[in-house]
This record gives sequence, structure tokens and C-alpha cells, in this order.
Amino acid sequence: MALSPQNPRSVNEGKVLSAARDVLRAEARALSATGAVLDAEFVRAVEIIRAGSGKVAVTGIGKSGLVGRKIASTLASTGTPALFVHPVECLHGDLGMLCGGDTLLALSYSGETGEVCKLAELLKERGLKIISLAGRAGSRLARAADAAITLKVPREACPYNITPTSSTTAMLALGDALALTLMRLSGFGREDFARLHPGGSLGKILTLKVKDLMHTGSANPVISHKKTVREALSVMTLTRLGAASVVDAKGRLLGFFTDGDLRRGLQNDDGLLSRRLETVMTRKPSSVTPDTPAIDAARLIAARRIDNIPVVDKNGKPVGILDERDLIEVLPLARGDE
Repeated sequence: MALSPQNPRSVNEGKVLSAARDVLRAEARALSATGAVLDAEFVRAVEIIRAGSGKVAVTGIGKSGLVGRKIASTLASTGTPALFVHPVECLHGDLGMLCGGDTLLALSYSGETGEVCKLAELLKERGLKIISLAGRAGSRLARAADAAITLKVPREACPYNITPTSSTTAMLALGDALALTLMRLSGFGREDFARLHPGGSLGKILTLKVKDLMHTGSANPVISHKKTVREALSVMTLTRLGAASVVDAKGRLLGFFTDGDLRRGLQNDDGLLSRRLETVMTRKPSSVTPDTPAIDAARLIAARRIDNIPVVDKNGKPVGILDERDLIEVLPLARGDE
């Protein structure tokens, strides 16, 4: 029988939230404790992977295996070639997937999982480097490793201290720490990420250029600095962008005039509409080029708190205009990166 808020058998909301928060606190303690004991073994693991000429093979069984698949995926997507290998399958023929120069990253919270330990020992005999992620520094797996990273988990989030919860969270986080440390050291950047994620939304966003989004031609309001504010309004109204690039006699960007400038000016100057643009425009405005990454333009717009930005060519002539609304998909990522 399904429970619902109207069902007298439905659970107590306070007890449910309390139980959930207990789990989160337990897992947070595991992360904090693991971070506190991180030592030179982690540094050694990073050095081993950076020195290796091949890929990282991640292995584990059960919950550790599921975590291992995610770690392998994170490594691969952040610039470290990696794959997941099942220890049992490796012991029955898949050892051929691994060769000299590869590194084994073996996961076992107990550090005693038979198949994982056997695989690590066999590969060590073949000359491969072994990195272990385990809960005990003196375990069989840790003893076989060239770098033994140890988790510190006060207790599982499970009320019976049995179900792998805090331990798998800590293991997953250590995998992320390893992958992202390697990412930073290798100089893996946005463009690299985009090349590895061409089909994803993040990849598409990161490869966008200003020229892919900017308004050009008749949709790019440009006006001479000798014109009046009233004339500028006519040009701006045609595009509904609420801004116009102001140029000198040679067509080079001299200033920028926006709806905001108009509203602020009218509060103090009844004759504003008759003023020449060169007397009221914003001089030396921020600008971007057509080849500027869209995310960089989004960062600039967010930092300056502006709605539009002119796009200029190498001669300083406005060839387009970019509106905040054109960056609707990019702005959240840009703000999150600041």
C-alpha cells in the first residue's frame, strides 16, 4: 500500500529528515577524516601516473567496482587515459588489455578482496605500477602497492555500520581528488575538456565563439558620434537591443550608448535628447572580438554588470553586438567559474 501525506500510516517528516541528515553528517565526517590523513602516498600516486607512458586501469568488485567505473570515467574525461577492468575477467583472459607503461588503480575498502589483490600481485610481477585505495594501510592490497592511499572512515552511515556508504563516498572523493589534481598539473583546460565532450552541452558551450552569437549587419546598431541622442534612439529602436556602438569619422569604436545611459541622463538633463552622443556616451567601453570564446564574453558581461557589449575587428571597428540574452546558456557556467 503506497503511503501519502493523507495516509495515516505515512512516516513522520521530522524523523525522515533527521535520518537523512544523520547519513549526510556521517559521510561528511568520513570525507573530513580522509582529507586529514592524506599524505605522501597520494603524492606518490600522482607521480606514478604522471610518469607512466600508458593508461590507468581502475579495478574493484561490488560497490568498489561501481565507484571504480566512475573514477575511470572522470580520469578519462579530464585528460588522463583510463578504463575500468573487472578483476575476475582479467584473471580469465582480460589481462591482455594491460601492457607495460600502464598503471593499476585498485579499490578495496577492506584491502583483502581476493581477486583484486591477486590481480595487483600478478601485474606487479609483470612490472606494472600499483596504486591502492583501501581502508587499512597494512592490508594485503596496500602491501602490494607502490603507492597505498588510505581512507579514514570513522564509521559507515548505515545504522549497523555494515552497508558501504561513508567508505564508498570517501573512495569516490579520493578518486575525484586524484583526477582533478592530475588535471591541474597537466594544464588540462576548457578547450581540452570541450574536445573530449563534443556531443555534450558543456562541450558545445565551451567551443562557442562570439561570432557564433553576435548580431551583425542591420541588427548591429552603429551611429556617428556627431549624431544626437534622439537619432541614436531611432537606430536602437530598430533592433530592440537597447544599445548602439558610437564611432568616429573612420568608423572605429569611440563609445557606447545604452537605454541605461538614457534613463540616467533624463533624470538630470531635460535637454538630453538634443545632445550630441560624444558628450553623453560611455567612452572606451568594454569590447570583445569575434573570436573571443563566448564564455569569456559572458564572464565580462557578468563582471561589469552590463546587458550588451560591442564586438570589434582588429581595426577597432564594430562588426557586431552581443546581448546578454544571447548568452543565456553560457552565463550560468561563467558565473560559476568566477
